[in-house]
Amino acid sequence: MTTHAATVPRFATALSTSANAEQAAREACQRVKGELNAAPHLAVVFASFHYRDDFALLAETLRAELATECLLGCINEYQEQFGRGDFLVRNVQGVDAKSGAIAIGDYARVGQTVQYHVRDAATADEDLNLLLSAAKLNSPGGFLSALVFTCNGRGTRLFDRPNHDAQAVARHWKSLPVAGFFAQGEIGPVGGKNFLHGFTASIALFEAAG
Repeated sequence: MTTHAATVPRFATALSTSANAEQAAREACQRVKGELNAAPHLAVVFASFHYRDDFALLAETLRAELATECLLGCINEYQEQFGRGDFLVRNVQGVDAKSGAIAIGDYARVGQTVQYHVRDAATADEDLNLLLSAAKLNSPGGFLSALVFTCNGRGTRLFDRPNHDAQAVARHWKSLPVAGFFAQGEIGPVGGKNFLHGFTASIALFEAAG
């Protein structure tokens, strides 16, 4: 893919006064990621001498908390409000430390609104179930079958159990025939247009003709 430079946020800071090393690291990381809405590309950590006996645990927790992939979402800058499903999400490919620019896996127009995103299993589960609930509400007659195409970055690489996306469909329509496969790029709509996505589940639900 062609990459394009965009402005990178400056920095975020966080402080935890927890006496527990693991809890302190987790709290600080979550606050930083919440402020940036992404995992930072560079983190500088100052740890109190109080944690000297738990330094290995502190370092392990920091690595785990800051290892989340950083993603960037692009959107129509003329919208007044931004909500769930509005952003076309792309991978952050790299950072130029000298210029403060980042490279992403797509074009970003000058002046285009962008927002940082973090892959999160709980939010991904919530998004999928909200979309399936809306489809069920809008089609009271039900569906004949479904095709599920889910990214190979989902499954047990994101969730704590296998078959998450297929099971979500089965919970909404218990007897619905479902087929599909893992993919490395899924096609689906954002803002009324179809795009190639990553880390997504694209589901086609088939209704009876007429």
